[in-house]
Amino acid sequence: MSFSTVQIWTIIVGLGLGSYLLRLSFLGIIGNRDLPEWVLRHLRYTAVAVMPGMITPLILFPTATEGTLDPVRLGAAVATVVISFLTRNATLTIFGGAAVLFALHFLLH
Repeated sequence: MSFSTVQIWTIIVGLGLGSYLLRLSFLGIIGNRDLPEWVLRHLRYTAVAVMPGMITPLILFPTATEGTLDPVRLGAAVATVVISFLTRNATLTIFGGAAVLFALHFLLH
């Protein structure tokens, strides 16, 4: 499928305008008001809900292996979860997961 230059710019401007309006609805309209406690309680779980949805496809269906399950990525993900539970430290979790990813890649490929 091929798009003309006008179509591409229309899409870019439309997405930019949509993004701006979405941010304005939160920051411009309710940005200086106190939110109810129940809303704040639910907002605490936003990252916990979004991150697995973003990361899971990268582990189970990686583009680098054309969508097939990769033991290197799966092993690194399991190790990262274990490190996270054991240390409760985000920095150690990130670097530990990266180290396991590189080590498994070196050992298995």
